[in-house]
Amino acid sequence: MKLSNTHMLLYAVTDRRWSEGTTLYEQVEQALQGGVSTLQLREKNLGDEEFLKEALEIKELCKKYDVPLIINDNVEVAIKCGADGVHVGQEDMEASKVREKVGPDMIIGVSAHNVEEARRAVSNGADYLGVGAVFSTSTKDDVDVLSKETLKDICLAVDVPVVAIGGINQNNILELKGTGVDGVAVVSAIFSSENIVETCKKLRKLSEEMVRP
Repeated sequence: MKLSNTHMLLYAVTDRRWSEGTTLYEQVEQALQGGVSTLQLREKNLGDEEFLKEALEIKELCKKYDVPLIINDNVEVAIKCGADGVHVGQEDMEASKVREKVGPDMIIGVSAHNVEEARRAVSNGADYLGVGAVFSTSTKDDVDVLSKETLKDICLAVDVPVVAIGGINQNNILELKGTGVDGVAVVSAIFSSENIVETCKKLRKLSEEMVRP
């Protein structure tokens, strides 16, 4: 699947901490029904076998809605399940090494927090960047909040799509207008919602407004 800027509009990152009383699969389908444009499957606490089983199920779901599936961190699971892409952080494998493993066609996303990291990631073969945290977030407690100036500088420094991440919700998404980002990556605002479909519809509409010149 060829990556486009539109795929960045509403990029959902899964988090099973809010799946009590339902299943992650059901939550993902609701998010896809609501207009999520890319889905990242993030599982920090599953073994590879369980992760792969889940990834294969979610892959079929994403295929049904024609939405790219990105696997967080685990390159081997991404390869084995035939995911559209893999996303790695600064502490994970370099994008160039990932490319050697996954071949020329898989999408590679890299987290970046400054211009230097962003440029290095792109020179190593990143197809898009996840940049943040743009707001304070409960999902990760070990990250600093980026200034809007840094976000703008990163967007100007690279020629690949940039998705903003970190504490984004319906109330603050439009504050990112004019920064140059191509969309938003959202975790808790989607998966903690009592009505995931409606929340995603609203977030998608707001993201489209945010990126409009």
